Amino acid sequence: MDLKQLEYFVRVAELGSFTRAAQALNVAQPALSRQVRLLEVELRQNLLVRNGRGATPTQAGQLLLEHGRGILHQVERAQEELGRVRSGLSGRVALGMPPSVARVLTVPLTRAFRQRMPEAQLSISEGLSTAMQENLQNGRLDIAVLYNPNPAAGIEHTPLVREELLLVQPRPPGLQEDPPPPPIPLREVAQLPLVIPTRPNAIRMHVESEMAAIGCRPHIALEIDGVSAILDLVADGAGCAILSRNAVMRSVRPSAFAVRPVSEPALTIALTTAVSSLRPTTLTQQATLALITEVAKEWLTP
Repeated sequence: MDLKQLEYFVRVAELGSFTRAAQALNVAQPALSRQVRLLEVELRQNLLVRNGRGATPTQAGQLLLEHGRGILHQVERAQEELGRVRSGLSGRVALGMPPSVARVLTVPLTRAFRQRMPEAQLSISEGLSTAMQENLQNGRLDIAVLYNPNPAAGIEHTPLVREELLLVQPRPPGLQEDPPPPPIPLREVAQLPLVIPTRPNAIRMHVESEMAAIGCRPHIALEIDGVSAILDLVADGAGCAILSRNAVMRSVRPSAFAVRPVSEPALTIALTTAVSSLRPTTLTQQATLALITEVAKEWLTP
């Protein structure tokens, strides 16, 4: 049995589509279809039911899928162990993070990763939590850092930190940082014009949920995706924002903004790490998870 054919079949079965599998594997769809068909000929069984909506495993295909995942994982582990004998942890780790978190963690995390795992490769991308969960399921990401994730089949979440969300306003001329401004009740925040990301941004959804719990809803002045664009608009007087302290402090002009804690209730949001439960983590991925936890607690907590 050819390992490449097995890998192609597993990816098609997991994604339910030759087209999506070809994109994930970066191979031409005709070549992918041919290799899967050769595997079926070798095993003398139909492994997939092909239809206009995609492809689903037959009973034999489901059995091979269960074995195939384990076989491919063992091969990956064997390659990794051999790499460790040679020079240490190796392999590639694909990590996804929300843009506001990536602004804070990318540099210190990359620096620490290179120091501890010089033979491994770290790939970092930014995205919304919903999209990153999907990419975990289809294998495009190995690890994701997510805000307030919803339960999803095949995804394991581990708490990382809780970030305080603050009201961000333009700093009036001459306003001093000390003493810090008093907390503002969430009900009062709901009356202010907000520059806020579009749905399904996790912070947007969390703010709406917390306001709904006290019987109000946000006054949305502008819907803008991107932390930098939101802060530019706040500085220009277009409205206020709700962001983490780190998002403000890592901006180009943090002194241009005044931040206030939110109360009644306090506004915090959970960050978690997430991995696929369908593909056991490799040693390099496990080391990366531990490193993310270490760096996040240093850079994301007060």
